[in-house]
Amino acid sequence: MKLKVSLFLILAVASAGCVDIPDFDDTPKIYYNGIDQYTETDTVSGKVQKTEYVTITVDFEDGDGDLGASAEDLNSKDTTNNSFVKRYEKVPGWGLPANYELVTMRMNKDSSWSETVLPGDTFKFFPILKPDGKPGPIKGKLDLVVNYRYLTSAVLSKLRFKVRIIDRAFHISNQIEIPVIDAVTVPVYE
Repeated sequence: MKLKVSLFLILAVASAGCVDIPDFDDTPKIYYNGIDQYTETDTVSGKVQKTEYVTITVDFEDGDGDLGASAEDLNSKDTTNNSFVKRYEKVPGWGLPANYELVTMRMNKDSSWSETVLPGDTFKFFPILKPDGKPGPIKGKLDLVVNYRYLTSAVLSKLRFKVRIIDRAFHISNQIEIPVIDAVTVPVYE
């Protein structure tokens, strides 16, 4: 019996030593995973209110795992130019008070695409993705849900998106672009 337990322990330790730790770069890298869309109807107020929800999913990998922002980071009372949020605005090539950049691409009447960061998309932060705080490789999926309400001044428009993320050390990821085949049609204000 002791031989079986000892042999099991030796094999367990040997197999644990064979686990490969990914060798990701410290600059985050993202890949397009998919986009999903659904409509929700709310009648709580006694009036029918439709909202279109779009979920953009990207896969990510980062060598040191320093992705995300905590509630304390975002709720800091520091109003100086060196506050957590303000530091992101100062990063060359970034300039947003956010760790998630969403560029909206809208199809024009001539089938060309115009790009903009909508006012509601300028402050997008995703939470800490490695809560233990220990440096090390991390990979996974990020889902961003964006909603569009059907209001009287909204016009149905075809949209695509571009996405980038930035880590806590201000390393900016590559930018991915949602393919034309995955464009969504949603209500947008004129």
